[in-house]
Amino acid sequence: MSKKAIIFGATSGIGMALAKLLVNDGYEVMITGRRLERLESIKKKSPENYVIKQHDITDTNATENLFEELPNIFDHVDLIVHNSGIAEENYNLEWDKDLPTLQTNVIGATRVYQLAYNYFKGQGFGHLVSITSIASLRGNRHVPAYHASKAFQSSYLESLWMKSKRTKKAKIDITNILPGYVDTDIIIGDTFWMAPLDKAVNQIYSAIKSKKRRAYITRRWWFVAMWLKIIPPKVLMKFM
Repeated sequence: MSKKAIIFGATSGIGMALAKLLVNDGYEVMITGRRLERLESIKKKSPENYVIKQHDITDTNATENLFEELPNIFDHVDLIVHNSGIAEENYNLEWDKDLPTLQTNVIGATRVYQLAYNYFKGQGFGHLVSITSIASLRGNRHVPAYHASKAFQSSYLESLWMKSKRTKKAKIDITNILPGYVDTDIIIGDTFWMAPLDKAVNQIYSAIKSKKRRAYITRRWWFVAMWLKIIPPKVLMKFM
């Protein structure tokens, strides 16, 4: 029985690179995203291994429809990866700038988490992975909605992990991937310790295969995470 995976947000960056690794490892992969031409371009490279689905994660009805259609596409799903996310600087706290981030990173993500968990519960097994961010650990005065949305995701995933341990009739694994700076389009502003995309994605896939509950990418960001957790707010605001 071949392995099956779904990646929400696979038209570029981490999602696209991870899809390629999964295919190379024998998976059939459904890739989703808003840009159909990007999805078609990926599929052309290995038509028999990809299923494409144009999808806007902020459309929760479309997400529900996708899960309802799954039995007609795959006989099972081993892995679901949530990778959709956006960020925008918002120095003046403009609602029109924060709203898309909240719709994508909170509402859209939560619906994927819920549907994926319930799908796996009915199936009896499965692995839910989400690409959150090191940004989930503390606030930031320049991109507050992004940092808050990633904190929400991390907390929700921890809740699902707790829930999975009490779910007797299904073996569900939950993995929270927290990247630092990775060389992708989402990066804004000045950065340090920028990781090449291929290095970061290889470490992400290693964490997925090990079914880790939480993984910092690249691994040296673990030290930053420990520092962020203990630094006083008055000191932190000089950097954030």
